[in-house]
Amino acid sequence: MAEVRLQIANREYIVTCRDGEEDRLTELGAMVDAKANEAGGSAAGLNESRLLLFAALLLADEASAANISSGNGSKPSGNDDAQSAKDTEIAAETIEKLAERVENLAQSLEQSIK
Repeated sequence: MAEVRLQIANREYIVTCRDGEEDRLTELGAMVDAKANEAGGSAAGLNESRLLLFAALLLADEASAANISSGNGSKPSGNDDAQSAKDTEIAAETIEKLAERVENLAQSLEQSIK
C-alpha cells in the first residue's frame, strides 16, 4: 500500500491507496481541494466536516450533471467518452467514501461534545 499526502483547504491528509494509484488519488485530491476552496475554504468559518461535506456535495452535483448530459448515465460510445465516464464513476465513488468519512467524523465530534 502507498501513502499520499493531500492538501485540502490548507489541511494535510495522509491517505493510503493501492500501489500505482498515487497519481490518480493526487488528482482527485486536487479536485476536492478546488471544491473546498469554492465552498469557502478554511476562511468561511466552517468546521472541517462541514467544509468537506460541502466540497463533496459540489463534486456530486458535477458528477450528476455529467451523467445527465451524457444520456442519463448511459455509457458513451467513444473511447474518450468512455474514459470520461469511467473517471466520473471513480470520482463519484470517491465522493461517496469521502461523504461517509465526513459523516463519521461529524458523529464522532458530536459525541465528544456531549
